[in-house]
Amino acid sequence: MLNFLEALARGLAWMAGLLLAFILVLATLSILGRETLGWSLPGDYEGVALATAAAVGLFMPLCQMHRGHIVVDFFTARAPGRVNAALDRLAAGVLGLAFLLLAWRAGIGGLESFENRSTTMLLGVPEWPAYTSLALGFALSGLIGLAQCAAGFGRHERCDPAEPGCRA
Repeated sequence: MLNFLEALARGLAWMAGLLLAFILVLATLSILGRETLGWSLPGDYEGVALATAAAVGLFMPLCQMHRGHIVVDFFTARAPGRVNAALDRLAAGVLGLAFLLLAWRAGIGGLESFENRSTTMLLGVPEWPAYTSLALGFALSGLIGLAQCAAGFGRHERCDPAEPGCRA
């Protein structure tokens, strides 16, 4: 199950990478045009904002899969490995539920944006695709978090290198 979810997460991360390339090209062309020829691309800020929102949502599942979120273990650093493993799984479940809540709200925002035909101010680009990518990324992140809570972290398990059987 985790392998399938990781494959989906990687696919979304590739799409986010393409959006980052788009942001790079858009910003570069706009800055070069403004500084050399005195013109800029209209709506460049809108394009960057929408693509950034979409990329954040699409990168999140891979971050969750690889346990890339900040871990504050000040109080548990000296706890036994089993305690930390249980706390890690509990935190993954809570984070998974939070991601599902965010996905639900982003999905509602996207539906309302679609129904209201909400667009950006300068270019008139529809806003709902950015909401949709956020909802998709957050939903997958939530599923990954719940799967990690239920089944562990697979090859991304954290353990104490001093414990027998640890492959950290």
